[in-house]
Amino acid sequence: MSYLALYRAFRPKTFDEIIGQNHIVQTLKNQINTDRVGHAYLFCGARGTGKTTMAKVFARAINCKNPKNGSPCGECEACQALESPANLDVIEMDAASNNKVENVRDLREKIQYPPVAGRYKVYIIDEVHMLSQSAFNAFLKTLEEPPHHAIFILATTEKHKILPTILSRCQIYDFNRMNVNDTVDHLKYVAEKEGINAETEALNVIAQKADGGMRDALSIFDQVVSFTGGNVTYQRVIENLNVLDYEYYFRITDSLIGNKVPEAMLLLNEILNKGFDGHHFITGLASHMRDLLVSRDSSTLPLLEVSDGVRARYSEQAQRCDTKFLYRAIKVCNDCDLNYRASKNKRLLVEITLIQLAQLTTEDADTWCGRSPKKILKPLFSKLAADTHAVNLQANAESHPETPAPVVSVPQQKVPTNAAQPQAEAPATKRPPFLQPTQQTSKIPVLKQGQLGISIRQPFTSAQPANSPTPAQSAATPNAASTNAAPAYEDYIFNEKDII
Repeated sequence: MSYLALYRAFRPKTFDEIIGQNHIVQTLKNQINTDRVGHAYLFCGARGTGKTTMAKVFARAINCKNPKNGSPCGECEACQALESPANLDVIEMDAASNNKVENVRDLREKIQYPPVAGRYKVYIIDEVHMLSQSAFNAFLKTLEEPPHHAIFILATTEKHKILPTILSRCQIYDFNRMNVNDTVDHLKYVAEKEGINAETEALNVIAQKADGGMRDALSIFDQVVSFTGGNVTYQRVIENLNVLDYEYYFRITDSLIGNKVPEAMLLLNEILNKGFDGHHFITGLASHMRDLLVSRDSSTLPLLEVSDGVRARYSEQAQRCDTKFLYRAIKVCNDCDLNYRASKNKRLLVEITLIQLAQLTTEDADTWCGRSPKKILKPLFSKLAADTHAVNLQANAESHPETPAPVVSVPQQKVPTNAAQPQAEAPATKRPPFLQPTQQTSKIPVLKQGQLGISIRQPFTSAQPANSPTPAQSAATPNAASTNAAPAYEDYIFNEKDII
């Protein structure tokens, strides 16, 4: 006989064996005990949470002739017939591959036949959200008013994709994800049954890796058992699953608390050299900071899903971390997680994040409570800049001493002689400060190229007297003496050939 996978070998056959869905189990058992079974059910939830298993157990329970507290007995003729692969009373249909109108029409034709061995004919339609729009519309009337012997159990992982008209015709049951403790307990039970030696911390890592799915947890456990040869230890598990050891997170957190940036950078380099991705590391560090935060308060301690030995280490390190530091650290790690995919230099982004985390406990760090830090740019070399400015002012004062302001003479207005009456004196207007006369300084004249009067051919020697200033000299020094005028030259327009 071929090997049977653990998740198939240990599939529950009664309601009591189903783990983590007590609210649904109790409801269905009460319906069976009081004979108030509906005609349409919708099981929705994440993968590996037991939707199809619950549907099969419920189908056997409603057809069992001697149910025990709502669960199938497994001994009667109906139970034996339903456990056989050739049974005709429980029909499983995959809506992912049978999602057309023709498949629904074929189902409507076959639903008229009564059950063979039991009371009901149960149709389990898995991944029902994959049905097309026309198939849903063709299925509506049959789902609303099926024959008295037909019961529909629909299963889906995406309830939001199902039409509201379908949802209104079904009893809806939401399946919960498996918590870590329930998964670890079930793995211990499987290991005991199979004669496998497994450490609790190793099973805890498997449960966290499964992310709430019992089928995933059993598949991973099956893989690890094959790798370790039946001796499942923590080190072998993290080696096989490529899981980052929590010991690194404890060490790097100690480095961040002590502002030891070089030590944190070396630990990051060691982690990357082992083949771990920087994104995986930063998300794990954010989760570690979150676990430290919930470890500080006894009321939130149940949120920490780790073994007892690791929980003591979390509690010890959490007491050495300030609450504001943990708030800020979670925010910084989350920002790095969001920016990781868009970053061109991903390693540099993670290293900058570690530097920011190491600076959170310094004395000049911003203190805040969950909000973003204030975006304030502190001036660099402020004292040096102030001293340099003072020295420059003193040097300017010594090189340019103050001179008294020149007296501005205002010409007097002439009064016309033929005026009959003297005009009224205009009131003096007070000038604003920015229009007050200031010290006059000589301006450097702006000369155009044509005013230079330079000729490369011949000097100008005639018509104008020698002591008469040229136009260029008059423009440059209008008040200069004529005796100091330089000899002028005749303007000449030349081209490129003249230069050659």
